[in-house]
Amino acid sequence: MTSATETKRDPKLERIRNIGISAHIDSGKTTLTERILFYTNKIHAIHEVRGKDGVGATMDSMDLERERGITIQSAATYATWKDITINIIDTPGHVDFTIEVERSLRVLDSAIMVLCGVAGVQSQSITVDRQMKRYNVPRVAFINKLDRTGANPWRVIEQLREKLHLNAHAVQLPIGLENDLKGIVDLVEMKAYYFEGPNGQDIKITDIPDELKDQANEKREALLDAVSLFSDELTEEMLEGAPTEARIKEAIRRGVLALKFVPVFMGSAFKNKGVQRLLDGVADYLASPYDVENKAKEIGNEENEFNLESDPEKPLVCLAFKLEDGRYGQLTYVRVYQGRLEKGMTIYNSATNKRHNIGRLVRMHSNDMEDISKAEAGDIVALFGIDCASGDTFTDGKAKVTMESMFVPNPVISLTIECKESKQLPNLAKALNRFTKEDPTFQTEIDKESGQTIIKGMGELHLEVYIERMKREYGVDLVTGAPQVAYRETITKSAEFDYTHKKQTGGQGQFSRVAGYIEPIPQEEGKDYEFVDKIVGGSIPREYIGSCDKGFRSCLERGSLIGFPIIGVRCVINDGAYHDVDSSDMAFQIGARYGFRQGFSKAAPIILEPIMRVEVEGPTEFQGAILASVNQRRGMILSTTEENGYAKIEAEVPLADMFGYSTVLRSSTQGKAEFAMEFSKYAPVPRNVADELMKKYKVNNKDEE
Repeated sequence: MTSATETKRDPKLERIRNIGISAHIDSGKTTLTERILFYTNKIHAIHEVRGKDGVGATMDSMDLERERGITIQSAATYATWKDITINIIDTPGHVDFTIEVERSLRVLDSAIMVLCGVAGVQSQSITVDRQMKRYNVPRVAFINKLDRTGANPWRVIEQLREKLHLNAHAVQLPIGLENDLKGIVDLVEMKAYYFEGPNGQDIKITDIPDELKDQANEKREALLDAVSLFSDELTEEMLEGAPTEARIKEAIRRGVLALKFVPVFMGSAFKNKGVQRLLDGVADYLASPYDVENKAKEIGNEENEFNLESDPEKPLVCLAFKLEDGRYGQLTYVRVYQGRLEKGMTIYNSATNKRHNIGRLVRMHSNDMEDISKAEAGDIVALFGIDCASGDTFTDGKAKVTMESMFVPNPVISLTIECKESKQLPNLAKALNRFTKEDPTFQTEIDKESGQTIIKGMGELHLEVYIERMKREYGVDLVTGAPQVAYRETITKSAEFDYTHKKQTGGQGQFSRVAGYIEPIPQEEGKDYEFVDKIVGGSIPREYIGSCDKGFRSCLERGSLIGFPIIGVRCVINDGAYHDVDSSDMAFQIGARYGFRQGFSKAAPIILEPIMRVEVEGPTEFQGAILASVNQRRGMILSTTEENGYAKIEAEVPLADMFGYSTVLRSSTQGKAEFAMEFSKYAPVPRNVADELMKKYKVNNKDEE
């Protein structure tokens, strides 16, 4: 994992940590960030997340975030702990805003994964873990809320191992739990830490209390056994009987950077316990820009991939990972990977080849900014007035390179929207233009038949927040139509096609014959479409093979059952015919199109619907009501667990049946249960539902026929 950089390491860069704080909704990420800012003297008073004191948490700068008590946009800030500079991005926990987590993890070197001491590993913790693994992000875990009734850190560590398959071990143990949480025992230093004073800023270090000595020795043994695998020197010291603190820390860090070990910290951010020691852990164990590999590709020779070096003297390479329309125009967040950015310099966008002058360079602290004159490799800063897209690479013109952009999940839900008053249309256009640019998972299109505007997103809350923002920020009152599910069409068996396209209209005619078969692609292959050319003997000339592919692709946009895109189809051509004069690119595109339709109708086509993985949690007394509410929605129960008077139900439910579920759940559990859901897979819809959908589609499209 260590970078192959041969250059001399800059001690300043060694002391930078670019970290993200991410977790399931309501695990306490924003509260933890608020405490980190307080202990690093970045802010001088602590405010709570739901804004009860009229201020709200520093990182939730949007009114909507303060009212709802959730994070909607990731926010960046920086702080200094001892001699370490920490760039922090606080990300949303709600699955509807998953793109914010994706783009943050794409540019960060490491992360803190926050877990609730009571609920443990929840559905969104699994998503966050998958995202961290996708971008090879080293992490430490922090078990928060140990002051709450039912907190059990050992159960959470067990879940980290079983559910996320992480090699997780405690580097601390709590002194007391629930109302008795007093402090923590550090298993590396074998000392007890108490956090006193009104805000926990006075740290008292003592020997380990007698009643915890046996447990501390046992947990330390387990920790040393686990990390000795990453250090032969530590193993030697253990055999000699007295491993040193520095050697243990070095072994833990090696394990973390190799993505093979996760140290687990403990505490309660709300009760101001354990946060300073977590900051020490960030400094000791997480990656500096030197410790991670960042790759770029040469433009024009995409095969040539190479490592970027965290060296300010090398040619500039930086990535725009987030856009925001601020008061002074577009604000572009960039991560500098190589070289340096300076005010007044000219930079080039690798995607568009456009040049831009840097007029203003700032360092962000939530929605406040500080002007700076330069930024070097390893920094996360923001630029003003640069017109670009999320995921664009910028260079100083010396290097013709591009960096891979981030993974963007497809939207699963859409709504039709309409302005109440036509005079608001220009503002609606401005709002949609801005939000689609800022958030790649929020998409918009005009329906060809009805002319209505459709917005698409990751869930009801996602679209609800944007509709609310259009009203508040742009004064646009909208009327929304019923939510529309992103159905798909596919085939279930192989079918042959053989179509001859002939058209004679005086002058040059059109002729093509395309023959072959279409077959389903298994879902586990993860491909929506594949084209296979099995033509031998030149029955279709080489220059028209691409035309056949184009013709097939054009059919995928709209299926014949209910007009939704077609996925999971492999088109194979194995025969055909052409005419020296009458064959053309267009003739073969048309031939392929009709051939596809011929094969599609014979291949037993079906409709697929998005299935969501739903996790519902609530008091055990409501377990029956929760199970009934899931079953009524064609849900398939995957597991039910009960612990400390709380029931947790995991199920797979079709998205079409989840609309309005939050209201139903609230009323059937006296508002005491909550649920989270994320997209899981596509599955065939039942026959009766399919018939209903096709009937509706036919009625709406009679005019066409």
